[in-house]
Amino acid sequence: MFLAPGLDLSLPLKDPILLFSLLLFIILFAPILLNKIKIPHLIGLIIAGAIIGPNGLNLMLRDSSIILFGTVGLLYIMFLAGLEIDMGDFKKNSGKSLYFGMLTFLIPMSIGTAAGYYVLQYPLPTSILLASMFASHTLLAYPLVSKLGIAKNKAVNIAVGGTVITDTLALLVLAVIVGMSVGEITDAFWWRLSISVIVFGAFVMIVFPIIGRWFFKKYEDSVSQYIFVLAMVYLGSFLAEVAGVEAIIGAFLAGLALNRLIPHTSPLMNRIEFVGNALFIPFFLIGVGMLIDFTAFFKDLETIKVAAVMTIIALSTKYMAAWLTQKTFRFSADQRRLIFGLSAAQAAATLAAVLVGYNIILNQDEIAAALAMGQEIEPVRLLSESILNGTILMILVTCTVASFVAQKGAKNIAMSDTSNEEDDADDDERILIPVSNQEIIVELMNLCVTVKSKKNKKGLFALNVINNKDVDQDAEKKAKKILELASVSASATDNSVQELLRYDLNVVNGINSIVKEHRITDLIIGMHKSLDVNDKILGKKTERLIETSNLTTLIYRPVQPLSTIKRHLIIIPEHAEKEVGFHFWLLKIWNLARNTGSTIVFYGSKQTLREIQLIQKRHPIQAKFVEFSDWEGILTLSKEIKIDDNVVFVLSRKKHISYNPVMDKISTYINKYFTANNTAIIYPKQNPVNDKEQVNYKNPSVHNPLQENLERLDDIGKSLGNIFKKNKSE
Repeated sequence: MFLAPGLDLSLPLKDPILLFSLLLFIILFAPILLNKIKIPHLIGLIIAGAIIGPNGLNLMLRDSSIILFGTVGLLYIMFLAGLEIDMGDFKKNSGKSLYFGMLTFLIPMSIGTAAGYYVLQYPLPTSILLASMFASHTLLAYPLVSKLGIAKNKAVNIAVGGTVITDTLALLVLAVIVGMSVGEITDAFWWRLSISVIVFGAFVMIVFPIIGRWFFKKYEDSVSQYIFVLAMVYLGSFLAEVAGVEAIIGAFLAGLALNRLIPHTSPLMNRIEFVGNALFIPFFLIGVGMLIDFTAFFKDLETIKVAAVMTIIALSTKYMAAWLTQKTFRFSADQRRLIFGLSAAQAAATLAAVLVGYNIILNQDEIAAALAMGQEIEPVRLLSESILNGTILMILVTCTVASFVAQKGAKNIAMSDTSNEEDDADDDERILIPVSNQEIIVELMNLCVTVKSKKNKKGLFALNVINNKDVDQDAEKKAKKILELASVSASATDNSVQELLRYDLNVVNGINSIVKEHRITDLIIGMHKSLDVNDKILGKKTERLIETSNLTTLIYRPVQPLSTIKRHLIIIPEHAEKEVGFHFWLLKIWNLARNTGSTIVFYGSKQTLREIQLIQKRHPIQAKFVEFSDWEGILTLSKEIKIDDNVVFVLSRKKHISYNPVMDKISTYINKYFTANNTAIIYPKQNPVNDKEQVNYKNPSVHNPLQENLERLDDIGKSLGNIFKKNKSE
């Protein structure tokens, strides 16, 4: 066998290609092998890092490249936690997050300080800094929880919110203790720290969304958007360091700031999660494993004693905080496991604290004087070598325990959610998107994956109808190209679309035939673009389709990306709650709110809003309610509409209970007065109406027997249960 001249295979390996290849194979196979014996893949990567690291087989060093990618991975975890959090639940549970954050900070701080001072007999500053290491934690198990699809669970929201609080406080303790050790604590220090932190937080939360909204409107290229997001994350992390706090706080705040601009169902979100879980986060875990030095635990009993005390206190105090939170808010045992699993792992902030403390020499003046006299004395460190080695063992044990516990709780909750969902094929959501305009296909597909039910991965159909009279090779090529674009757009969000090419006498007949053949439940159509402001923008084909089909039909005109919309204004007619399809279109609005984080503003009659508010209490979203019933003066609403609003009109087919003659003018109004806004029209599924029936618009209830049946329902929530279970988030 002949090796290339100059190829160095000595240990540790130095060839960059070989090193990167080795890391990729570890990322690929370590989780697979260890999962067979029920070890979480997170622990598999940490163990792999320990084996190949300088304290194991010495295959590679923990050099600057590993540290760089590891730092990127750590910040990525914090960013994802901020990005995936449900902002509605986050605000609603902010008090609970504060409660848990203070518990998970104060309990470890108090018990840890006492243990360091009385059990390990360290000085008070060292004991306080040691306790701050117990108080902080890393969301190491978050990727595991996110992968199981329960990142929006209330327990996860509370744990994530509490993490920011306790890590911020713990890192502030680190800054204060370090300042005291080097004699920098003055009034100016406190003022500088307070002002810089406030300015930093306000800048990220206010300026970042403004910049992000501008960028996403101006640039639609997927690569540019992803690079922009990364740049903002690490800019936020750097600004946090400038402000005097750790970079992980900046990464989390950047995630919160960009939360509403990156819908959870968007292609950009899919790319962010994919790259992080495939590369950056595994590099961080491998880097943590490389820190483990097993030989250090056999050098002296002091190291073993310190490691045991640190590990026991770290796990027990975090469990106490999780247990008290569970009992206070009456959570389940699995939710307690989630909270404990997410908060028990010690890694990032703990490493930062121990390395900073270890590098602070308390007797520098004595060392300098001894050197001047030609003598050498041992440095007295703020945190000793025993604490440094004990921290490494604590990191290994806590990460292992946290991963196992979080995995068990997350799996049980995920299985419970799945078992609660109905598996009735007849009620499956099947959405048809007729596509013909290549310019708006991407936005139509983005809307479709945003409003669809979460579990619906395959019930999407893209249709292009070719008129029998226009069949030629060019027409078929164009149709296939359009359908392919729809499939690519859906696949970018990890959804699949069934492409349908139909030959028929006209488009309406083709769509209606597909509706019957594939049992379609919903239609999403691109709005016709009229050139004359006096024209109706629905078009004759769309109007005929609405008349001939009885589906939940959503007609959409995008002016700007869905991700940049701040509010969705839903204008609802009187008696809409009495239509048979009320709950079905409302579910689409609920999904829109949950997946984008935007505020929903409902305009409707008092009775209609009351029905929606009942649902909102059970399934919280960010919503506002404005009483409105004057459809004759509907144009007055245009004064309240802002440039980043999406205006949604809920209409009705003629002769139905919620129909109002003004609805015939809505498409013309959209074309005249709402040209700068995203707009949508919803036609609900409705009961068939006998043509001989006369409709009294002022008192429509006289002709509709459905109203009487609906009014007999004792609890409106019962009629919604089966529908909203499919979108269950808690």
